Amino acid sequence: MSTLTQKISRLIEATGSISVAEYMALCLYDSEHGYYTTREPFGGAGDFTTAPEISQMFGELVGVWLYAAWQACNAPRNAVFAEIGPGRGTLMKDMLRTFGKLDPTLLTGHRFALVETSPRLAAVQKKTLAGAQADLKWHTRVEDLPGGALFIVGNEIFDAVPIRQYVKTEAGWRERAVGLAEDGSLAFAAGPSTLPSPLLPPGADEAANGAIFEIAPAREALMEAIAARLARTGGAGMFIDYGYEGPSLGDTLQAVRRHSYDGVLANPGEADLTAHVDFVPLAEIARVHGLEAQLMPQGEFLIGLGLLERAGRLGAGRTKEEQEQIRTDVERLAGPDQMGNLFKVLGVLPPGVAVPPFQTGQ
Repeated sequence: MSTLTQKISRLIEATGSISVAEYMALCLYDSEHGYYTTREPFGGAGDFTTAPEISQMFGELVGVWLYAAWQACNAPRNAVFAEIGPGRGTLMKDMLRTFGKLDPTLLTGHRFALVETSPRLAAVQKKTLAGAQADLKWHTRVEDLPGGALFIVGNEIFDAVPIRQYVKTEAGWRERAVGLAEDGSLAFAAGPSTLPSPLLPPGADEAANGAIFEIAPAREALMEAIAARLARTGGAGMFIDYGYEGPSLGDTLQAVRRHSYDGVLANPGEADLTAHVDFVPLAEIARVHGLEAQLMPQGEFLIGLGLLERAGRLGAGRTKEEQEQIRTDVERLAGPDQMGNLFKVLGVLPPGVAVPPFQTGQ
């Protein structure tokens, strides 16, 4: 039994079962034993591989879009270019290199920031970005970013924000909790809290017992902070994650360890816990703030920005093996059976501003 498992078990013994949201928060962000506090999760030696780690092309095209968004917003002076949840810093590194090629003055005339809650990951990012031409600052919250027009990107950040789950029972929809089984192991249970009917999706009343519905107040609070900032100071945002356009029933909570699926309750603090993102409420939050919110599949987004053309240039003069690897990377990033359809790109822009491949009013 891991140290964090023991800690969670003692908490449940003392206070009773805990919500799925509390369980996720402990597993991922516990100050002593949390997954992101103690582990190096990214890349082949870790537990999963994100798009920036697959190919430099991803970060380059994200940089192209962010630069185009800055231009479309009338190229505001002293803007803030930020990434939230920067992983190992790979995406920011590729974006900075792209900015330097597009407009070298961008790196010296603006501010660059990373929003990271884990001191350990911040140290990894600083090592990755050592020698960068830009003046980089680290912050722990979006609210702490400096003033000015903000151009922000987040890749696989919303999926790691704790969610709440509700399970259909004979007594109605009850919040799903984590408790202790008779043998002392962690187990799911139906807690005492209920979910008001207006929050349930269509057809929920007819769902079979055991059906799961997910909501994400913490995820929406993060989007609220970002949208409020963009509405107040100007700028644009891009958020990439795997998910759907809901609401819908279904259990999307999952654990990944060593590049394979793991039991959600099996190894607290030793496996990544995530849930698929419902983009509908996030887009609505942006629209409430007077912003445009536009969504498209990652594959369509990257190809629209010139992924295939960039792959051709990158492969020119390379060996056959290198060219084949580039083709494999393109398929992973944009193929409909891989990341191309499952992952979505949410663009948040000022009203009336269009940045390809999005179209205004889309």
